[in-house]
Amino acid sequence: MIDQEKIKCAVKLLLEGIGEDPAREGLAETPDRVARMYAEIFAGMEEDVSLPLSKVFSGDGDGMVLEKDITFYSVCEHHMMPFYGKAHIAYIPDGKVVGLSKLARTVEIYAKRLQLQERLTGQIADAVMRYLSPRGVMVLLEAEHMCMTMRGVKKTGSKTLSIAARGVFEGDSALQEQFFQMLKV
Repeated sequence: MIDQEKIKCAVKLLLEGIGEDPAREGLAETPDRVARMYAEIFAGMEEDVSLPLSKVFSGDGDGMVLEKDITFYSVCEHHMMPFYGKAHIAYIPDGKVVGLSKLARTVEIYAKRLQLQERLTGQIADAVMRYLSPRGVMVLLEAEHMCMTMRGVKKTGSKTLSIAARGVFEGDSALQEQFFQMLKV
């Protein structure tokens, strides 16, 4: 459970730590604003990913289904700075399909937690495999990390890509190539 009172206290201490006066007019309500913001951006901590993926439909197609360009925003656990980008999810049904918005919702739930991009990629792939039971799934995330662009090496525009393949995608280079070709469309 997100404890907004603890967040408010922490923000007040942080403001003092950087030499600010938390009682100053422009900052007096900042701890409350940050607490509400954290409740929103970390809402995935309290959400069950099985819910969106539990609504499935019978489907007799066996071709690849690709949902691409799913925008996501997350927060890196190393520096607690944002990273954001696009998720691309392909799966090959095995008798069941899911509403496409449910894939986007799955991305959102996992992204709204302290994350590592690599973990996020695997969690999405594992959830689709677990709850949809497709023949296989492939997930590609491409993201820009503020810890790379705003601080440290300051390499604006650099992208990090991460891939997870499960089921039939794992050992089938032709299937993987089809996934990458579909991303170009």
